Amino acid sequence: MHRLLRGELFMLGGFVVAAAVTIALVMPPAIDPAAAQWTQTSSGPLTAADRDLLIKVRQAGLWEMPVGEYAQTRAESQRVKEVGKLIMEEHMELDLITRQTAKKLGVALPDEPNADQQSWMAQLAAESGPAFDKDFANLLRAAHGKVFTVVAGVRSGTRNAEIRKFAQEGINYVMRHMGYLESTGLVDHSQLPEPPTPSPAPPVALAVEKRRHTS
Repeated sequence: MHRLLRGELFMLGGFVVAAAVTIALVMPPAIDPAAAQWTQTSSGPLTAADRDLLIKVRQAGLWEMPVGEYAQTRAESQRVKEVGKLIMEEHMELDLITRQTAKKLGVALPDEPNADQQSWMAQLAAESGPAFDKDFANLLRAAHGKVFTVVAGVRSGTRNAEIRKFAQEGINYVMRHMGYLESTGLVDHSQLPEPPTPSPAPPVALAVEKRRHTS
């Protein structure tokens, strides 16, 4: 009786193992979510962050080009008019580079600004004179600060040569535009996001620093 029971248990175990092997062979392998977000291109891996950079730069141009044109008729400050024209013209150049890079890499780009950008456009379209000047300088300066962190982050770590080249161009444009906007004298720096708080130094770094000061 016990011998028979042991035999049946052995056979049952064999069936379980066989079933598990069959399921493992038939079921598709699990896909790593991070790996699923990148594709291989002739210029290297293209990640979700790389695609997001192209999209964000495209959308930046889609609202900054029109408001640069608004500045020509709504601004009171001559410098704001000049800055609006510069930003509009340079975003036309950058938009062409963005579309060319996206086409090379097979990235679909949006044809309209995001919801926040559309609300900023509507706000500026309803203003004129000093109110327009102030909001133009501050809205665009804050927006450039946000996109700068995205561009710099991708530039520092992308594995794609085309994106690396594009991000470098983007950094040059964004830095220049922040300078233009600040040259109006209207940017309220106290309203810009503060730089992130530095992370605590690791113990090794602290030890080295301590030895340097005591030697």
